[in-house]
Amino acid sequence: MELASFVEALRHDLAAAGEAASADVRDASQRLSYALEPSLRLVLLEALGTAAAEVTAQLDAAVVEVRLRGRDPDLVVTDVGEAPSGPARTGPVAEGDEGTSRISFRLPESLKSRVEDAAAADGLSVNAWLVRAVAQTLDGPAAAPTIRAGRHISGWVR
Repeated sequence: MELASFVEALRHDLAAAGEAASADVRDASQRLSYALEPSLRLVLLEALGTAAAEVTAQLDAAVVEVRLRGRDPDLVVTDVGEAPSGPARTGPVAEGDEGTSRISFRLPESLKSRVEDAAAADGLSVNAWLVRAVAQTLDGPAAAPTIRAGRHISGWVR
């Protein structure tokens, strides 16, 4: 999906609004339209991400993602099928009318590569794989290790 047509439509609307004013206002509206382009692209990407999350919440066995290809987004639907030990849904987990949240998650490049490999091996997107891993960790057996910051470390070792 190319965002250029949406950006151009905004420029056209600003130019049309400026036509009723003086030459200085017309010039300002044109300059403003170019200055707004990066912000407009981010807002459109955020809207697409929100829409993808809402559509994913309505699907039983698919995840809708927004992926960037250059400067333009692609909407990708991934069929996640039925998980072997649980419900068919392995995408973002939402209970009832619960929405989804976006977070920034930073991890070492070597770990990111391992996550990408594991997700590909499971036939999932990285996001769907991470959501599943977090849900399994939080909902899993009570024997999951607990590590606390500071001088004390608690957990278990095999």
